[in-house]
Amino acid sequence: MNWKTIASEYLFKDLWFTVRKDTCERPDGKIITPYYVYEFPDWVSALAITKEGKVILEKQYRHGIGETAYELPGGCVDPTDVSFEDAIARELLEETGYTFDSFTFLGKTSANPSTNNNWMHMFLAVGGIKTDMQQLDENEDIEVHLKTIEELKELIASNQIIQSMHVALCYHAFAKLEKLSLP
Repeated sequence: MNWKTIASEYLFKDLWFTVRKDTCERPDGKIITPYYVYEFPDWVSALAITKEGKVILEKQYRHGIGETAYELPGGCVDPTDVSFEDAIARELLEETGYTFDSFTFLGKTSANPSTNNNWMHMFLAVGGIKTDMQQLDENEDIEVHLKTIEELKELIASNQIIQSMHVALCYHAFAKLEKLSLP
């Protein structure tokens, strides 16, 4: 069922967003052109739990939808990150000021596999301790909120966490926590 890429042309390239126009051939020989692909760096996110059993949530403005909402910590994998675990540890420290005892990889998911070429790598981080101040990027304005697992579930149920990949991550983390018998 896989398509063969015959030609690719870059239409736009920037730091966080690239648009590519492909010409593809399906297995039945049909040519598909143009087919647009949005290239992004891979992302990492975590359901992060402090030593006291609180979930770290972030509240920030998202210009694409023009709203402020709760999210899980995370961000882009940098070229200097040695691994996805290093990337999420760095993102957690930068965005929240917390470091963690352990990370469990929960899998990966795609925001839109029909057009986006990247993955979001999901983690459960436990044993968080506040060790530093936030080190935010120039355009970041992030409020850190500590919630219980039950409060997080209520936020999801009341549609206050609207980032779909973060909701998916939460359900993967809830299943893992159940197996580990953690809060």
